[in-house]
Amino acid sequence: MNGTVVRLTALGMLGGRRVWLLAALALLLVAIAVLARVLVPVTEAEAATLLQGVTFATFLPLLGLVVGTGAIAPEIDDGSIVHLLAKPVSRHAIVQSKLAVAVGALLVFAVVPTVVAAAVLGLGPRAVLAFGVGALAAGAVYGVLFLLLSILTRHAVIIGLVYALLWESLVGSFVPGARNLSVQQWALSVTGSIAPPGLVTSDVGTGLALALVVGGFAAATWYAGHRLRLLTLASAE
Repeated sequence: MNGTVVRLTALGMLGGRRVWLLAALALLLVAIAVLARVLVPVTEAEAATLLQGVTFATFLPLLGLVVGTGAIAPEIDDGSIVHLLAKPVSRHAIVQSKLAVAVGALLVFAVVPTVVAAAVLGLGPRAVLAFGVGALAAGAVYGVLFLLLSILTRHAVIIGLVYALLWESLVGSFVPGARNLSVQQWALSVTGSIAPPGLVTSDVGTGLALALVVGGFAAATWYAGHRLRLLTLASAE
């Protein structure tokens, strides 16, 4: 990683309106948990179902989209990425540095609120930990996928919204054959492997889910660096 890239990415991502949007989404998730706990008494199973439906199907894809695209898309859109690419810095190091900031932001604005919401809903310590780990797994994969998408196309936000709202929220939740390709289902499998038995379920086996999370994250990170190198050649031309 490169310290300068990390610092500049953090300043760009967490400055202006983006940080307020992230904070608003995080607070909304906690607020939903508070309202559910106060207005409608729920069992632990019902609380887990509510949390996985709200967090994994909606909030995590949206937060991942805001953070993943925010890590590099603004620089590509305004052309300032050329100045960074002109420096003698490995393209893979640039991607890894930006991704480190993205994952850190997701830890603060996605994982921590998920843990707080789980605790507010009355889940036990083991379940709270499970949801935290699952949220981190999903957030990391979403972050790198949307960062890669920003390098591949200038329409990353639009495509990402379609993916988040249609595929993850609808297809990945309700179409059995598509669930193996849903980040949501991978994260739920990881969550279910830590949570008390039967509390969280997924159509994807734990071993496969872990392989897809780790392998997908590593492959997308490498390919993003590779595509960024090609972007340098395109800019030079």
